[in-house]
Amino acid sequence: MKILLVAATEFEIAPLISFFKKAPSEKNVQSYMLRNKQIDVLITGVGMTLTAYQLAKTLSDEYDLAINAGVAGSFKQDIPLGTVVDVVSDSFADMGAEDGDEFIPTYEMGLADRSAYNIRSVGYGKELGLMKVRGITVNTVHGNTASIKKVVKKFNPDIESMEGAAFFYACSQENIPCIQIRSISNYVERRDKSKWRMDLAIHNLNAFLLDFLRKQ
Repeated sequence: MKILLVAATEFEIAPLISFFKKAPSEKNVQSYMLRNKQIDVLITGVGMTLTAYQLAKTLSDEYDLAINAGVAGSFKQDIPLGTVVDVVSDSFADMGAEDGDEFIPTYEMGLADRSAYNIRSVGYGKELGLMKVRGITVNTVHGNTASIKKVVKKFNPDIESMEGAAFFYACSQENIPCIQIRSISNYVERRDKSKWRMDLAIHNLNAFLLDFLRKQ
């Protein structure tokens, strides 16, 4: 089995990599082995553009599964920090135009098909045993009360990241089964890193990924 593991930063998956055995690498990935599985790790950098570019160079290879893993902010206070979630749909939430106080997505402007900008995970088909959530992908993470209220009203998201929708879009275009696994490090509110639980989020994310990969 050949798996592509995609993360924005190595920091987010460093504990997991320590369990892998290094293998010869090609292109822009680092290859590892876990039992009988080849796992190619792609560190894209933060954001949609870097993710899309790196995936375009990588997805010409054939993979049985692609996994986007990382931390995320939650709009829902009833999702405890450190919770690992299965992002089943994701949207490009700041691609469009402003009309006064209103935001108009490109698909509502007639400039794009809605399915290309509101994307679901495809092709894996197995239950992960995680909370299923809706994501949005943004160039600027939210930290302003007024803008948070607007995006919640427009998209009703559970979490936000800076890469998820770009990952889903690239995988869907290449017909590669994909899942997006995120761990909640903070709530989406006025930025206050003293409230974040990055350590807990990364620990729980990597524990889930290791267990998941061992079972494949």
